Amino acid sequence: MTTKTMTKVKSRIFDAVHETASDLHRLGFIDKRKMAKFDVLCLDPVPKYDSKKIRALRDHLMLSQAVLAAVLNTSLSTVRKWEIGDKHPSGPSLKLLNLLDRKGLEAVL
Repeated sequence: MTTKTMTKVKSRIFDAVHETASDLHRLGFIDKRKMAKFDVLCLDPVPKYDSKKIRALRDHLMLSQAVLAAVLNTSLSTVRKWEIGDKHPSGPSLKLLNLLDRKGLEAVL
């Protein structure tokens, strides 16, 4: 088995484990803390976005800084600071940037 095949198999297994854990959590058999552990174990980490990557994403989506800020529910000054490298996105903003990158603008509107 190649590394790429192993990764796909591992990913399918993690997907199945996470889906089962999510169902058990929804039914009340797994508490919130234990579910968070499954999330960390099974889900891919969100990649970091540096100033160049944010600018490239914004250009690709053909958005102004103000519109990107509105989409991400953050301030214009925050987006400006991200693009000049004074600040870096984290938390929900980072996840929304990743969603925009993977799925496009329609996914967050």
